[in-house]
Amino acid sequence: QVQLVESGGGLVQAGGSLRLSCAASGSDYTFSRYALGWFRQTHGKGRDFVAAISWSGSTTSYADSAQDRFTISSDNAKNTVYLQMNSLKPEDTAVYHCAAAYALYYSDYDIDKFFKIPQYDYWGEGTQVTVSS
Repeated sequence: QVQLVESGGGLVQAGGSLRLSCAASGSDYTFSRYALGWFRQTHGKGRDFVAAISWSGSTTSYADSAQDRFTISSDNAKNTVYLQMNSLKPEDTAVYHCAAAYALYYSDYDIDKFFKIPQYDYWGEGTQVTVSS
């Protein structure tokens, strides 16, 4: 089993910034085997892909809505992945979920394939981000 715990959400004004963190742990968790991603979900809607990062941290992938404003990064020593969100907009308001996808047989350059929910094996409970106008 793998556990993912998100933190760092909160209330921020439009144009502000937040940094989300996701700590991974568990008996089955070896950082080098998993690609990590962030998804977000608004009330009554499905989860949308935001960003993903390869296990090495060398490659990343972003949704169009996150490109140029959000940055995903990882610290393998801490088993933690981050999502730095800048220039936040009210439409960024959502619950943000961290997810881990078993990616042992994928290359770092396959990270752009990890944007679909079924690819991910483990999910965190999420952290609320609210952006006021």
